[in-house]
Amino acid sequence: MRPIARVPSYAVPALEKGLDLLEALAARPGDRSQADLARDLGRSASEIFRMLNCLERRGYIVKDAATGRYRLTLRLYELAHTHTPVDQLLHAAEGPLRDLARRIRESAHLSVLSDGKLVVLSQVESQNRTRVSVEIGGRFPAVLTASGRILLAHLGQDELKAFLARDEDWGRLAAAARERFLADLLRIRRDGVYQGKSDLTQGIRDVAAYVGNPRIGISAAVCVPSLIAIGKPKPLPEIRAAVKECAGAITRQLGLRVT
Repeated sequence: MRPIARVPSYAVPALEKGLDLLEALAARPGDRSQADLARDLGRSASEIFRMLNCLERRGYIVKDAATGRYRLTLRLYELAHTHTPVDQLLHAAEGPLRDLARRIRESAHLSVLSDGKLVVLSQVESQNRTRVSVEIGGRFPAVLTASGRILLAHLGQDELKAFLARDEDWGRLAAAARERFLADLLRIRRDGVYQGKSDLTQGIRDVAAYVGNPRIGISAAVCVPSLIAIGKPKPLPEIRAAVKECAGAITRQLGLRVT
């Protein structure tokens, strides 16, 4: 996989000061005074006065007329939602998925949870004559797939319990299978990646990793399904590392921190 190019470092003090202010306002709930913000940023109140005025004029923050304290508006939220999360995911995943498929010579796809099922958003197929392919738009049982395990592992405990309580496939699993599944989720939270034989198709091995940030509601999974080779299988650690690297690359393309 090609390395992500480093962004050249050009100093833009005024812009950085404005971004610092926005991040400081977002870091804590409630309104903030000019003095509070100056203290948090290690600047004088006079240094940030003009920037606060500019941000207020552009609609990014609002000043309470009674207290003189500042808070964020929904302007940033509005900008972020100009494009849907699915559009952003597809755009961010295009290059990393293509690089992954080329690097390990296996097909790779991106999936999300939707209405209780795993839905495949995009796929890049391997150039090998014999390869595994899934249908874009195909819906699969979340609890029986590698990508589903990845996404369920990143739900909050209450969300996970609610999901499983209404999932028909979970209801059909035997007690031992449920125990193995929950153990898989613990390992995924620890390792950030899942590998295992497919529960849907014999002779298939899946490797999957998490994309996004569950705290802001952008979650997807990268998965590489491959035929279990006879004789000389591909080295699993190499595939695991490549899948995890691809997932991290997509997350960074989304502008998110890799967790």
